[in-house]
Amino acid sequence: MAVIASAPGKVLITGGYLVLERPNAGIVLSTNARFYAIVKPIYDELTPNSCLWSWTDLKLTSPQMGREAIYKMSLKHFTLQCTSSESRNPFVEYAVQYAVAAAYATFGNDKKDALQKLLLKGFDITILGGNDFYSYRNEIEARGLPLTPESLASLPPFSSITLNSSSGESCKPEVAKTGLGSSAAMTTAVVAALLNYLGVVNLSSSSGAQYQENLDVVHIIAQMAHCIAQGKVGSGFDVSSAVYGSHRYVRFSPQVISSAQSVIRALPLEEVVSDVLKGKWDHEKTKFSLPPLMNLLLGEPGTGGSSTPSMVGAVKKWQKADPQNSSNTWKQLSEANTTLEAQLNLLSKFAEEYWEIYKGVIYNCSMYQSEKWREQASETISQEIVKTLFGARDAMLNIRFHMREMGKAAGIPIEPESQTQLLDATMNMPGVLLAGVPGAGGFDAVFAVTLGDSGQHLSKAWSSHNVLALLVREDPRGVSLENADPRTNQITSGISSISIV
Repeated sequence: MAVIASAPGKVLITGGYLVLERPNAGIVLSTNARFYAIVKPIYDELTPNSCLWSWTDLKLTSPQMGREAIYKMSLKHFTLQCTSSESRNPFVEYAVQYAVAAAYATFGNDKKDALQKLLLKGFDITILGGNDFYSYRNEIEARGLPLTPESLASLPPFSSITLNSSSGESCKPEVAKTGLGSSAAMTTAVVAALLNYLGVVNLSSSSGAQYQENLDVVHIIAQMAHCIAQGKVGSGFDVSSAVYGSHRYVRFSPQVISSAQSVIRALPLEEVVSDVLKGKWDHEKTKFSLPPLMNLLLGEPGTGGSSTPSMVGAVKKWQKADPQNSSNTWKQLSEANTTLEAQLNLLSKFAEEYWEIYKGVIYNCSMYQSEKWREQASETISQEIVKTLFGARDAMLNIRFHMREMGKAAGIPIEPESQTQLLDATMNMPGVLLAGVPGAGGFDAVFAVTLGDSGQHLSKAWSSHNVLALLVREDPRGVSLENADPRTNQITSGISSISIV
């Protein structure tokens, strides 16, 4: 009776900071890095008196962290009491609370008896994150292995997670991550598995209007749980990507959730959830994926991660202190983002209409640095394709320039000097179209978009500069139901899954 769901990690290639405010858009790519949630009952049968209970049991296991937490859950107020000493996971806790509340909010009285019996069997939830979400540089170096994708691939799936030792005696160790949005992917996977397990949604079919409505329910509950766990209403692009896959995203109005936060202590949780499910969700999602024969590549420089909330706070402080200059910078950034999106969409159109010419241009350019690309185009269409490649490159350089300027003005390292040097060198490599710092920037992994097979050469070049090329690639699928436990199938990328586009 186990239900297994998975959700992807993300890379925001345009819209850093701007996506926080409507109507600015961001392009978010979902990846083959997936988080899994396995939900099954703790008890096979109910005892004669169990239907009189108002509490049920919850067991949360994270094998990679070596942790198992035990809870009691109130079936009246949906509150959780942790009865074990393990550190708590607020993202999973709120995912459970809001998913169960959603079941009560959407089911009629005729279904609530069956729901109550299912809940009284307890929840046994296991969470597993693909290796790509976490940094294994230290482990690879400790083994004396080279910093290559092959070394990463040699690690067993769902390896134990290493911790960063934070400075300061009072600081708790922090999980070493690569910046792919593990909390959003984890929350979405747990919500999807639970809602499917409880019968609120059916994700086993991946087509039709009903399926899209089911995805919308998963999206709303995952956004709620993720925002409450974070303690703030963020842009939501990471959860949206985890549900829907790669797309162009415009955020929802924060009031749709923040209004619920203000009454959450005054009203029963199922009423709050019911109101939010019926609320005006005005986010926009437009289908998007990289043009054909182009590949996403991520590199981990090993300079440590960055705190996105503190960087966002610094930018907001700068906006208030210097509204005129900050508004001008945001306008120029928005124009550069729009230009890059338009150039990539135009390349996809060229691929659709002139496939053979397009394929030839991309493969020819993949072998050369950009300064020699124009030499590869002899006819009108191929020249237009090359012109569009340069349009995309120029737009990316503009984005990087304005992001650096914003970082200087706000006093934060959005594109630190070490990243600038790495990105400049990357964009000068054969076959590299784009390179940048995703999302909020800082010292997390960098991304590149490469042409044809040139990514292999870039991986080797990165390795020689002490940058570990990750195994992450774009995968446009969103949340999925899995056919089997990924540990028994040795699958790490959602293979054998029922997927959506």
